[in-house]
Amino acid sequence: MSHTPGYDASMDEAVAVLEEVYGPFKDLTIEQALSWEPPPASAGHRGRYLWTDAFGVVDFITLFRITTSTLYLHLAVRLIDAVHDTLGRTRSQDSYLPGASAEHPLAGGLRIGKEEEWGPDGDGQYHHYLTLWMFALNRMSIATDDPMYNKLAIELAKAIHPAFMTARDSPRPRMFWKVSMDLSHPLVSSEGNLDPIDGYVIFNLLQEYSPDPDILRQEISEYKKILDVKWKYYQSDDPLDLGMTLWTAHWFAGKADWANHLIRKARQTFDRYFDHPISQRLAFREFGTCMGLGCTSDLQVIQDYNLPSLRSRIIRQWEKAGIGSRGIDSQLSAVIRRTVQRQGLKPITMVMYAAALLPGAFRKGYLGEA
Repeated sequence: MSHTPGYDASMDEAVAVLEEVYGPFKDLTIEQALSWEPPPASAGHRGRYLWTDAFGVVDFITLFRITTSTLYLHLAVRLIDAVHDTLGRTRSQDSYLPGASAEHPLAGGLRIGKEEEWGPDGDGQYHHYLTLWMFALNRMSIATDDPMYNKLAIELAKAIHPAFMTARDSPRPRMFWKVSMDLSHPLVSSEGNLDPIDGYVIFNLLQEYSPDPDILRQEISEYKKILDVKWKYYQSDDPLDLGMTLWTAHWFAGKADWANHLIRKARQTFDRYFDHPISQRLAFREFGTCMGLGCTSDLQVIQDYNLPSLRSRIIRQWEKAGIGSRGIDSQLSAVIRRTVQRQGLKPITMVMYAAALLPGAFRKGYLGEA
């Protein structure tokens, strides 16, 4: 198997941890990959969880770019199909979600994949999971040169946007971060910290790769009205939120004041957090930090910070604690692994660890796009 110059040992580690989620795949033939069935993960309804599998798709695209092997694109295709076939349908799998059909499989949105149907942590649709899936589809369009995936992402965007927005014609629309499985009503009254920023950035990406330059113009304008008010007051002390802020904003870094401000604000907040005992932290959330750091480490707006060093330090802390195959502290390793397994966090932890090691296709320009 050939490798591009960016290959290093992180590639082998990323493949190893992804195989912990998706089973053995690196030695599959192309013919076998064409009929590969992603095994049900240990967490998620019917083994599928939208956030985890969105990272999985982008990780596979990164591996394709590094190795040039189409094996990884075929795996991404099969994983996308599995997600649509499971999370684009009702929990019973008897029918598509309302509004969707075989011709328009994402016109009803995509379920989160929560194992419980009801309750405060029950199934539904999350705005920030949906925009991440749209991003994965958009990257797939670029990697395969197939506009179908971006078209599906736009179908999803059009379907879900009205369900998460209220007072759309007002100077300052409001959003809900979680709605019902059928998109009929909100399940919360509050607005996600990053949702309008995610919406603005991702919908712009989708529109950029559409033959219709105004296909999401209205939706983008509504996100922008919220963003224009909200970015000045952005606050967070959550490492995943901060990492995803870095990632989202890096698409507009150097072009928009709001993006430059958010990147600086997020980076400044990292100081001191990672001095807490690792037993009080969650690996997958900090791998989100590392992915965001990997996307912003060479940006002019924060060149005064040693981001590669911070990213490496966080990853190494977790590897020493037993995440991945390079663990050193065996006593702590056993504690961390039991915690991850007991809480059903292994799949999400592994796919985000792979992205922390190899941010790859999460980075602007990585796939050769302008």
